Amino acid sequence: MKIVVCISNVPDTTTRIKFLEGNASIDTSGIQWVINPWDELSLTRALELRDDPASGVKTVTVAHAGPASSEPTIRKALAIGADDAIRVNCEPADAFFTASQLAAAISKEGFDIIICGIESSDFNGSAVGGMISEFLGIPSVSSVSGLSIENGAPVFTREIDGGRESLKVPVPCVAIVQKGIAKEPRIASMRGIMAARTKPVRVYETVDTDCLTEIAGFEKPAPGAACKYIDPDDPARLIELLQNEARVI
Repeated sequence: MKIVVCISNVPDTTTRIKFLEGNASIDTSGIQWVINPWDELSLTRALELRDDPASGVKTVTVAHAGPASSEPTIRKALAIGADDAIRVNCEPADAFFTASQLAAAISKEGFDIIICGIESSDFNGSAVGGMISEFLGIPSVSSVSGLSIENGAPVFTREIDGGRESLKVPVPCVAIVQKGIAKEPRIASMRGIMAARTKPVRVYETVDTDCLTEIAGFEKPAPGAACKYIDPDDPARLIELLQNEARVI
């Protein structure tokens, strides 16, 4: 059984985002790029399955749609433990374009389980995983918080109102995962970092796909109001502000 984990290249959450003149694009200079957190947890769970001989998982591949500048992030995924990688050489424009490129590359190699994080931490679109399943014409399961292999078939666990739901799905299939898929992301070891230098990264060129959306511009959120300090001996004033201004009680 072969697993592919789709990964996004996103800014570190501590990065201060700046826009270029006209607020039409993001200034990427000085940004520290990392693996999307949901994808990193997905990769961790995939590697746990590969390391368990009873699961039947033989290889874990990572797939990314992006330019050559994103290869350090791909190499980090390889250092964490992925066996090899796929990169589609493109500038991802929107979710539809990204999903179509990943689906085209994945279809060339024949994977059993395709894992996608529920969303990326930059655009929070929550669309790529579902679109990949539609492009490939295979089933998908969303909001997956647990993944195991039983008798050669993947079993997905989802949190639902009042309990949990377990689904056994035929392969190939797409798992769109959320928090809970793994406890902590796996950390690259020094041995893994050295091995990542020679692991293969297969590069595919883009397929002809139209972008369905266009970014007109970016706007920063309005600055928050200044903090108000209330005399601890005046609880009535605090209650008044919480009721009439903050409207939380």
